[in-house]
Amino acid sequence: MRSNTNQWIFPLVCLLSALVNLTSVWGIGTVVIDAGHGGKDHGGCYGKIYEKHLALDTAMRVEYLLKQKGYKTRMTRDSDRFLSLAKRSSIGNRYSRSVFVSIHYNHAARKGASGLETFYYSSKSRALASLIQDGMLDKVRAENRGVKHGRFYVLRHTRNPSVLVECGFVSNYGDRSKSKKGWYRQALAEGIVNGIVRYDQRH
Repeated sequence: MRSNTNQWIFPLVCLLSALVNLTSVWGIGTVVIDAGHGGKDHGGCYGKIYEKHLALDTAMRVEYLLKQKGYKTRMTRDSDRFLSLAKRSSIGNRYSRSVFVSIHYNHAARKGASGLETFYYSSKSRALASLIQDGMLDKVRAENRGVKHGRFYVLRHTRNPSVLVECGFVSNYGDRSKSKKGWYRQALAEGIVNGIVRYDQRH
């Protein structure tokens, strides 16, 4: 009886091992998280509210949540320092089977402009952009500005699926008031992460 048990346990262990290896081959290898602006580049601002700070805080929340889910991550910056666009893209291209998520807060001359939008450049990135946009809107109440094609440098020069997320307008009173609150940035981070996870599960 014991001998028969051993005969099927070993093949089962091999099958499970193969499934684990298959998942590691085809799943997302690394999520590269790009906090927009930094250092001398403040990004959009209103008074002392700087895009670079909001973006870094949100990006670090995204990284923490992804690590909690077992994902490998790489931040392009984890402090208030300047990085060129070429350097950001170069970091994104170091990792095979990666996705690149650039996090920003918007600014416009028209004070009424508000809401969330997510940009992609190549067609292979559109699904990721759509799932992240949906993920954020599942978590917060905000105007849906949609998923859009954009020619941002980091999207054009990153080889892997890449998106640029605009988390609201610092130039808009309502968006700015919410963005200053930690719970709101946390909710946005959770939405971004949920979008990444859904993308990973489908690809």
